[in-house]
Amino acid sequence: MEKIQVLGTGCPKCNQLEQNARMAVHQLGLPVEVVKVSDINEIMQFGVMITPAFAVDGDVKAVGKLLTVDEIKALLQES
Repeated sequence: MEKIQVLGTGCPKCNQLEQNARMAVHQLGLPVEVVKVSDINEIMQFGVMITPAFAVDGDVKAVGKLLTVDEIKALLQES
């Protein structure tokens, strides 16, 4: 795992998901880059039509849901 992408155009839920992702990475002590993808064309390249969305190394794990820190940690530990 090298990169986490938070897909969203800047809505409050998108921003909160980015914060939650950063917190989860910090709590797990992972050397992973967290990237916010806000360009609608880039988001569509993931096949995502509803934001916020969460992806690990380009693989979309959640769409249209504000994941909690614990939910993100669970997803990261599976990857």
